[in-house]
Amino acid sequence: MLRIPTLLATTTSITSSLSLIEQKLPASFKVKLIKFMPWILRPSLQILPFHVQKSLLIPALHSIFCDAIEDGDFEFLQDKWLKISISDLQLNLWLSFDRNKLIMAATEDNICEDVSFSANGDDLILIAGRKQDPDTLFFQRRLKIEGDTELGLEVKNLIDAIDIEQLPSSIHNLVDCTANFLQKTYDELALTER
Repeated sequence: MLRIPTLLATTTSITSSLSLIEQKLPASFKVKLIKFMPWILRPSLQILPFHVQKSLLIPALHSIFCDAIEDGDFEFLQDKWLKISISDLQLNLWLSFDRNKLIMAATEDNICEDVSFSANGDDLILIAGRKQDPDTLFFQRRLKIEGDTELGLEVKNLIDAIDIEQLPSSIHNLVDCTANFLQKTYDELALTER
């Protein structure tokens, strides 16, 4: 298991590397790198046991949404299931709310979700880093929301309310740096295609 100092050093190393890549490489290469990353990450994520995924994700979500959970903002998810699909990573997560805490179900539990959100990982990072608005991505068909419309709207409002500053500094820096890298790369690509 990674210790906090190791995790901080790893995050700092990744953010430094992204900064160097951003400055030195042409946009076309950076786009290829972005498209290649899911091929690198997908096998690792697919063999990661559910209990490890859960032990990483649930505490992170509770940290991010601490105030919202305390304020009862997740009660709409009581007895309901949200499926989050990260398409390019072929990763599916089922989340719900029970007894004042977020819970997660395994694929084997065969949960029938009430609402599902699906997007590529880079689009989700752009949303988390506040570089793209979920509504814009939805209308561009890069973020798909299916199922209970009212429930989907509640979830989208919670996503909009995420304060990236609430994340631990190492995670905040990684999300911010990665989102900046993605957005600048796509902006550069758009300029070269004109």
